[in-house]
Amino acid sequence: MTGTDARQEERRRGGLARSLFRVSLPRWRSGRYSLSRLFFNFYLLAMGSFVAIAFTADFVISTAQRGITDDYARRFMRGTITLIEDELFRHPRHQWARKIKDIDEKFSYRLDIVERITLDRKLTPAQVVKLDAGDIAIDHDGDIMYHRLGTSSRVLVVGPLASNRNPELVDRMPLELRLSLLTWSLTGVIFAIALWFWIRPIWRDLEALRQTARSLGDGNFGARAPNARSQLFAPLSDTMNGMAERVQQLIATHRELSCGISHELRTPIARMRFALEMLAETSEDSERERLWSMMEDDLDELDHLIDTSLTYARFEREAPEPHFTCVDFPEWLEDEVDNVRLLGRSLEVTVDCSRLPENCRVDLDRKAMPYALRNLLRNAFKYAHARVVVSAELRDGRVQIHVDDDGIGIPPEEREHIFSAFTRLDRSRDRATGGYGLGLAIARRVLELQGGTAKASEAPLGGARLTLCWPAQCTACMEESASG
Repeated sequence: MTGTDARQEERRRGGLARSLFRVSLPRWRSGRYSLSRLFFNFYLLAMGSFVAIAFTADFVISTAQRGITDDYARRFMRGTITLIEDELFRHPRHQWARKIKDIDEKFSYRLDIVERITLDRKLTPAQVVKLDAGDIAIDHDGDIMYHRLGTSSRVLVVGPLASNRNPELVDRMPLELRLSLLTWSLTGVIFAIALWFWIRPIWRDLEALRQTARSLGDGNFGARAPNARSQLFAPLSDTMNGMAERVQQLIATHRELSCGISHELRTPIARMRFALEMLAETSEDSERERLWSMMEDDLDELDHLIDTSLTYARFEREAPEPHFTCVDFPEWLEDEVDNVRLLGRSLEVTVDCSRLPENCRVDLDRKAMPYALRNLLRNAFKYAHARVVVSAELRDGRVQIHVDDDGIGIPPEEREHIFSAFTRLDRSRDRATGGYGLGLAIARRVLELQGGTAKASEAPLGGARLTLCWPAQCTACMEESASG
């Protein structure tokens, strides 16, 4: 892949990623939301709900207490009404109208006398019954009391009780109403201040997430959301950062695979092109068979490259959940080495389990772990001169498998690099040995998924030692390791 092709491919991937983020965040990009609008909408909703609940509760409580209040008002006013009634009875009925006006001037609320028949439409049937029975009937809407004067057709009207006889105060707002308005105003202001200080950090978190999402949508996959000020958005911030890291990792893996595969494809394709040109120019059967064999080898190499690359991409993309099984570890190790022993051809391949406790059982993924071990063995078979030794031990609560060869070894400064994809050492471990630098990368990825790692060091045989190491989870194995 040329530099121009690589830049075009990177722009294509960035454009695709940006389009995906733009689809999910159209309104955030439009700038329609602001802190003041969010605060105003939330304030109206919360304050309106609070007022509605308060008035509903007040209505329910008032209704429930109305009977108690009426009894209290009757007891409180009964003496006053009885005194007025006695005073009226001292005079003839035709003087009651003039006398009630004289008495009315001495009270802060109004007094009047009306005919009984005029009240049928003003009072409810229950109130009319109380009135005819000689009790005090109360009109809650007008805050007025009615009392029948003896057996006459006249009714004493007391109220409205909340009225004010002072002309200077008639147009003024009642004190109770003024206190209610003041109380609600203070409540609204205090609630607004508390709501502002509560919603401001939430808005800052939303704005930070919006800016991060915009940067990700523009292709800047290194952008990360800052730590959330409110616990409400902390999980969302962590999730977005994890998503960005995963996307960045997938893009890096895709770029790495694209560049590595395009580079690895050149050699077998060039050999095949050369073989085809030679095939067209030669008529010798032996030469044609040799060229056909070369092209078949190149096709096998291409097939192996594609299969290995897909395996590496699958481990990087899906990160499959390991499924552990407790196995007889020495027996499992012997079986896995025997399965690939033929690939060593004339090499002496031995297995050493002497440092393992008796009846040692270990938890491992029986599907993925063999793949990692076989890659280490294939690597040792390529570079060993005569011997390959596979050994296992338990150390500090961890299982270790060592694959040693008697080859030239690996320089200390390059031992970490060999576990990177498409990385191979120069000089002795070069292209002549084959491979694409993916086997050890896959082995390390398999061990990382199981909580372990793969590393390289110097072997006692003089060559390289490749080690698989992961926590010992099987109970029997851990007990025997502790007792040993």
